[in-house]
Amino acid sequence: MTMAALIERKVRDGLAVTYLALENESHLHGGPRTESHYKLVVVSEAFAGLSLVKRHRCIHALLKEELAGSVHALALHTHTPEEWAQRGGQALASPDCKGGSR
Repeated sequence: MTMAALIERKVRDGLAVTYLALENESHLHGGPRTESHYKLVVVSEAFAGLSLVKRHRCIHALLKEELAGSVHALALHTHTPEEWAQRGGQALASPDCKGGSR
């Protein structure tokens, strides 16, 4: 199973997800890893009433092993269905890489 498939499975198993999009952004960063940098958009009613920090902690708890291992960076975009609709179903672009060989 690829890292992307594992991340998607763990998030879907751990949360009632309305929308999930995972993008492997490893190619935007220096170094040899090909499954190390990701952008994850998760829309879930479970985020209602939670601060951004608590939403991120929820995702980090689900992906604890991956974040302690080969996943170096995980850009999180966590929204309720209402917030996602207000954004027009769009997540922010990831920032440019500031380190490594780029």
